[in-house]
Amino acid sequence: MWRAFVVPALLLAALEAWARTVGAASDALAPPSAAVLALARAATNGSLWTATAFTLGSAAAGLAIGFALGVLAGCALGLSRRAAAFAFAGVEVLRPVPSVALIPLAMLVFGFGVRMELAVVAFATFWPVLVLAQAAVRQVEPQLLEVARALQLGRAATLRAIVLPAMVPRLFVALRLAVAIALVVAVTVEIAANPHGMGYELMTAQQSLDPALMLGWLGWIGLLGWGINAAALALQHHVARRMGAAA
Repeated sequence: MWRAFVVPALLLAALEAWARTVGAASDALAPPSAAVLALARAATNGSLWTATAFTLGSAAAGLAIGFALGVLAGCALGLSRRAAAFAFAGVEVLRPVPSVALIPLAMLVFGFGVRMELAVVAFATFWPVLVLAQAAVRQVEPQLLEVARALQLGRAATLRAIVLPAMVPRLFVALRLAVAIALVVAVTVEIAANPHGMGYELMTAQQSLDPALMLGWLGWIGLLGWGINAAALALQHHVARRMGAAA
């Protein structure tokens, strides 16, 4: 495990040396040690935890909505080729729309705050989950669907008893992708329009000409993203082991 941290440590050491020598007069960059101290002050006065809780809460709620709707829509389109044909044009038109392009519309509909950010995050996470869930349904073994038809199971029962369990491993790929998108979009919305959360604190530090605090927030967001991805990967491995044991 320690080998994975060698290159980041060397880069931080190089930045520290540069910022204290050649770049000592820079107004844009600060030594990593100063960024750590600035982040520690933010943790002491509570702004770190308040902003982190807001961003993670908004990202998690938007992810939950986008993921649930994406899975349901992906299953519907995967099980019915007729539905997929009717929805193809709409999906291909809406899917490429950048989520940040919806910020003005979301501000008009929801105003500032949690609901606006949640709506944009849900939109951003819905489309990749939809596409991956539809592909996962198409890859379910045809024999399993034939068994469902032989047992005269309805669509809801087939989805619950056969399709969802068969596509769980592939859904974790969609989950890991959606988790990363949710955090990125949440921070982007806060930088662009929402006066709350880690993105807003990052912009405030930049506008206050405080590069140490700005870099501290960047490092903190990166650490959170790494931790969330590691947790999703651990959950994926845990579920895979449980499913293997059950099998």
